[in-house]
Amino acid sequence: MKQVPKILLIYTGGTIGMLLDFNTGALKNFNFDELLTHIPELNLLDCSIATHSFEEPLDSSNMNPEYWVKLVSIIEENYEEYDGFVVLHGSDTMSYTASALSFMMENLGKPVIFTGSQLPIGDLRTDAKENLITSMQLATMQHKGNPLISEVCLYFEYKLYRANRTTKINAQHFEAFTSLNYPPLAESGVELTINREALLVPNRRKKFTVFKKMSSGVILMKMFPGLDEHTFNHMISYSELKGLIIETYGSGNVTTKEWFLKGIAEVIERGIPVINVTQCSGGSVNMGLYETSVALKRLGVISGKDITTEAALAKLMYLLGHGISQKSFRTIFETSLRGEMT
Repeated sequence: MKQVPKILLIYTGGTIGMLLDFNTGALKNFNFDELLTHIPELNLLDCSIATHSFEEPLDSSNMNPEYWVKLVSIIEENYEEYDGFVVLHGSDTMSYTASALSFMMENLGKPVIFTGSQLPIGDLRTDAKENLITSMQLATMQHKGNPLISEVCLYFEYKLYRANRTTKINAQHFEAFTSLNYPPLAESGVELTINREALLVPNRRKKFTVFKKMSSGVILMKMFPGLDEHTFNHMISYSELKGLIIETYGSGNVTTKEWFLKGIAEVIERGIPVINVTQCSGGSVNMGLYETSVALKRLGVISGKDITTEAALAKLMYLLGHGISQKSFRTIFETSLRGEMT
């Protein structure tokens, strides 16, 4: 008798599980069990579905590392029992959470697919049904007795992406996410087309391991015309600062003002890693290409290459939580750990 794949559907909160409150006109969470009644098509899938819900559904704007640990713990506790996991999550911070989980889980050999929707499940024009049904179907796909997909992914509007390559780009359209520096892992049309060459290949001989210590004390600083010395110095003088990410212009460029470069040098002298990521949605940091980034390279700023801001934050918090030495930090950060950079 054929054994069908077992999938655990985890509900954290988000628009996909909300209904309109006619008294206030605002969206509010409703019982997760009701969510499944809206999608009877799930019964047609050739798999066994179990569900797990956060006790209090969370608006993704309130997501933080504490909840990342809670979510990864649910997967850890159920890892051996299920063949795949689908996580329902609010879209606003989905790329942050999914990127974080990609680092928190080492030697992952099963699919963990994040999805959600732009419209609530009860809306006539909702995108929730297609997103959820296809995510479930992708999670059940197997090859030679093993899951076909063995990484943390994000599925939205007909495309499956590597999660730590995604960013949310639109709050109004159904195509809410993109992955400009890495191709989709799968596309849904009349047929489900898998880009097998783009998939991560797991080492199934190594044991699945979960890491739950994500460091705090990280600051994200976005370059903008008008950033002044007083504001900049106030930010970098934070006594609990452990890591700094600078969202720079273009291919990694910043102001060449003496006060700015002096401040960056002082941060690095304190043993605090400074990461350079581009504020562009696509492309890569290439320090030294222009004169406005030569100084950063000389000071020892770490190149984020083509990593997303979301993945850079997660990776920095993950590595700081590991207590990586200052000497090794640059090498490890500039190395792709979960397919997050080219």
